[in-house]
Amino acid sequence: MTAMEVPATLEGRWWLTGAVALLSATLVAVAAADALSPAAALLWLLVASVPLGYTLWFLWRSLALNHPPESTTPTATVPDGGTTVYPTLGLANGITLGRGWLYAGVAGFVLVTPPVDSVWRWLPALWYGGGAALDWVDGLVARRSDRQTVLGERLDLAFDTMGFLVAPVVAVAWGALPVWYLSVSAARYCYRFGCWLHERRGGTVGDLPESRLRRPLAGLQMAVVALALLPVVPPRLAWPAATLAMAPSLAVFARDYLVVTGRLGMPNAQDSTNQS
Repeated sequence: MTAMEVPATLEGRWWLTGAVALLSATLVAVAAADALSPAAALLWLLVASVPLGYTLWFLWRSLALNHPPESTTPTATVPDGGTTVYPTLGLANGITLGRGWLYAGVAGFVLVTPPVDSVWRWLPALWYGGGAALDWVDGLVARRSDRQTVLGERLDLAFDTMGFLVAPVVAVAWGALPVWYLSVSAARYCYRFGCWLHERRGGTVGDLPESRLRRPLAGLQMAVVALALLPVVPPRLAWPAATLAMAPSLAVFARDYLVVTGRLGMPNAQDSTNQS
């Protein structure tokens, strides 16, 4: 695909998005300083700034992808078949970016553990659960408004990965989940590394097989993490439940790797490097 020019209006929306994201994070930090302590607020802001900065950087470098897939059939809203960059981000992408902010906010709690009786103790569960729920909303809005974009697809995948990385880390840091649960978060990276290594050794990496389990299992893991972060759920219940829930997801990752590398007897003629 040839490089597309980014409209100045769209770049302006990026600056506005960055300003709103940073202002929101600052306001949360000010509230945390009053409710918890200045040190806790500073820690939250410093840690949250890392994934928040990644969110804004990823958005900036992907602005040129703010167009429909090029195979899109011309319509009233997409008359050129998806070859022109939209001048605005659109509501669906705005919702997806909101998910990114929520997940960055969750990450801020990795070094900050609010008291159990504090409303702040509920925020990681509510923010992560809210972000997971919005994962279903942004796609629906994009389809209903006829504003599906390559940018939206990239943001969605990036934030899915980010959310399922930071939330389990916070849960483990708080003692809400066992440390071995992080193997589910690491599985995606192990899968990608294994595919890369297989190609480096001269092998081919094929397309992922169709699966009715992949997305429901991803939803299950999101629910497990969100529930474990709730202060009313004791670790004595969360730990065994999470351990049982992680087994099928790890099995699916292993099966997918064996399939795309041709070890499970299924064809793998086309290249594929992403697992959704």
